[in-house]
Amino acid sequence: MAVLFNSEGVKVPKLPRQTIKKWISLTAENYQKRVGEVSYIFCSDEEILRINNQYLNHDFYTDIITFDYTEGDLIAGDIFISLDTVKSNSEKYKTDYDEELHRVIIHGILHLCGLEDKKPDEEKQMREAENRALELLKTL
Repeated sequence: MAVLFNSEGVKVPKLPRQTIKKWISLTAENYQKRVGEVSYIFCSDEEILRINNQYLNHDFYTDIITFDYTEGDLIAGDIFISLDTVKSNSEKYKTDYDEELHRVIIHGILHLCGLEDKKPDEEKQMREAENRALELLKTL
């Protein structure tokens, strides 16, 4: 298992890395998955917009973009997270910044585990899975 934390133009947030790695592994296990190589790349709104334009042909800001390289039960991918959007979302939804950051971190893992969020029922399932994972994190 290799969970890497990198940045592009921003400072990598302070995270309890070993706890986060354990949390990611336990969450993946809940979906009968194992963790291969997962790279988190923390970036700015401008960088995530550039990635969204270049690779997905989308012209809007977002908090996360997940590139999925999963094979079988071994999850792998590059997960880009805009710290600017995480901050603005925490203010918009009146949530703690760290909780919002953790929600986005696990959101990418849930995508790698096969969860989607394009349709309303999928989005509801994703939120429930995020909430369960956030509760699991509190136990570690």
